[in-house]
Amino acid sequence: MTEETEFTLEEAREGMQLAVTHLEKEFQKIRAGKASPMMLEGVRIDYYGEMTPIEQTANISTPDARQIIVQPWDKSVLGLIEKAIMAANLGFNPKNEGEILRIVVPPLTEERRRDLVKKAKMEAENAKISIRNIRRSANDTAKNLKKDGTPEDEVTRLENEIQKITDEFISEVDKFLEAKEKDIMTV
Repeated sequence: MTEETEFTLEEAREGMQLAVTHLEKEFQKIRAGKASPMMLEGVRIDYYGEMTPIEQTANISTPDARQIIVQPWDKSVLGLIEKAIMAANLGFNPKNEGEILRIVVPPLTEERRRDLVKKAKMEAENAKISIRNIRRSANDTAKNLKKDGTPEDEVTRLENEIQKITDEFISEVDKFLEAKEKDIMTV
């Protein structure tokens, strides 16, 4: 294979890997029954006029599988953090204990578990769409190489290789989804 085809394959592989990595991060945000500091990721508070991620304003810990403790470094923002968590609509209510917020994570109902599975499937489908878009882009690059004088059999081999990489990453997404689905539905 020529240098251009190697570059195209490497670029496609990196892009698809990024899509899978993003999916893993999104799956970490979907709770499967036990408390995790990741559940609060994405919550932002108005910290002195700047929308700041909660993890940059407080220590977030999980003393056990059913609760999250949020301990702000600046006690004056405790109320702001409480409001931000409520506004994020995560399905639980923080309890203000003066210096910390205690969040008791309720057990998931069957209906809520099904909703979370739907959300997981939607995230997986978004990852597959990203992977397919990268495949399309790589195939377009391969066709342009053909126009630039790269032999036709070389371009065909490149397109086949791109498809193999795509299938590999789609399969990886399916495995992650299956594992997450099992995790969510396990009581």
